[in-house]
Amino acid sequence: MTSLNDGRHMNDIAVGDIETVAVDLADRRYDIRVGAGLIGAADRELADLIDGRHLVVIADEGLVGAPLGALDAALKASTARRVDTLTTPAGESGKTFVQYQDLCERALALGIDRRTLIVAFGGGVVGDLAGFVAASLLRGLDFIQIPTTLLAQVDSSVGGKTGINTRHGKNLVGAFHQPRRVLIDTTVLDSLPERELLAGYAEVAKYGALGDRGFFEWLEQHGKAVIAGDPDARRHAIVASCRAKAEVVAGDEREQAGGRRALLNLGHTFGHALEAMAGYDGSLLHGEAVAVGMVLAARLSVRIGACSGQDAERLTRHLDAVGLRTELDALDPTRSWTADALLAHMTKDKKARDGRIVFVLLDALGEARVRDDIDPAQARALLTRQQAA
Repeated sequence: MTSLNDGRHMNDIAVGDIETVAVDLADRRYDIRVGAGLIGAADRELADLIDGRHLVVIADEGLVGAPLGALDAALKASTARRVDTLTTPAGESGKTFVQYQDLCERALALGIDRRTLIVAFGGGVVGDLAGFVAASLLRGLDFIQIPTTLLAQVDSSVGGKTGINTRHGKNLVGAFHQPRRVLIDTTVLDSLPERELLAGYAEVAKYGALGDRGFFEWLEQHGKAVIAGDPDARRHAIVASCRAKAEVVAGDEREQAGGRRALLNLGHTFGHALEAMAGYDGSLLHGEAVAVGMVLAARLSVRIGACSGQDAERLTRHLDAVGLRTELDALDPTRSWTADALLAHMTKDKKARDGRIVFVLLDALGEARVRDDIDPAQARALLTRQQAA
C-alpha cells in the first residue's frame, strides 16, 4: 500500500497558528481547521455557515462550564439568529436509541427548520450521536463537528460516519453524513485525562501502522511529547492523522467493498469485539480496545506469514512505550476474553461479508490490506494462545 501522507515528518516540527486540511468530496468539500483557541473563535471560523441560522449545539454534559461557556459566548456573538444547547451523556453507554430519540424530540421542540445547523461539541460518542440526529431530522440537516478529545479529533469527527450502538454490536444503526466543517482546538486537550489521551493516541499510531511508515517513525521519536502536551507535536500528529483520513475518505467515502476506507479499520475487528464483550460500560475505551486489536492483527499477520515478527513487535513496543496496554489479560484480569465469544462478536461486525470475518492485516509497518480469506481457526488459535500467555 502506498503512503497515506506526503512524507512531511521531520524532526523539526513546523510552527504555525492554524492549519487547514481539505476533505475533497466535490460539491460537499469541507475543511478541517486545526489550531489553538478555535472554540473561542468559532464566530469567525464559522461566519460563512451560521449567518442568520438557528444553531442547536449538542454537547457532552461533562463540558458544561468553561468549555461550553466559551463556545456559547462565541456563537452568541456571531450573526446566528438563535443559539440553543442540548446536553447528552458521554460514553458508549449513551450512544443508544433512547438517547437518539430524546435528542430528536428535544430538537424538534425547539422549532427547528431545514436551515437549522447542528453543532456537535464533545468526544466521538457525542459526535456520532449528534451527526446521526443531523442526518435524520427533517431528512437531513447541516452539521459541524467540534471534537474535544484526541480520538474524536483524529478519527470520528472526520469522514461522515454517524450512528448508535445496539445490543448486537457497535455502530450498527447510522448513516453517512458529512459535516460542513470540523474545528479542532488543540488547547482543549490540555485538560483531558491521560487515559483519554492515550486512547486517542492509539488511533494516531494506527495511521502510521497502516499506511505511512515515515509517520510511524516520527511517532517513535515524538509520541511521548504528543501525550505530554507539546503543542507543536500535538498539532503535527493531529494534522498528519486528519490528512491521512481525508485522503482515504475522498477516494472511498462509503467504504465500498474493496475500497481503501476499510483500511482505517486496522485493529477494529478485534477491538469492536472486545468493546462488545465489555458491555460499553466505560471499563474499556474505544482506543484501548483498538490498541490491543492492532497488536492482535499484527500477530495474526505474522501467524499467516504476511508480516515479519520484527515489525509486529516494533508496533507492540511503541504502544507499550507511550503507556497503552497491549495484552488481553492487561485489559481486565477479572474478565474472561474467550476466543469463542470474541469470534462470535466478530462475525456480527458490520464489516463481515457473507458470514466471513473481515480483517485488516499488515504486510509490514506502513503497509496494510483487507483480508476476508482468513481461516477463523487461525484467529481462534491466536486468541487461545494470548489467553494462555
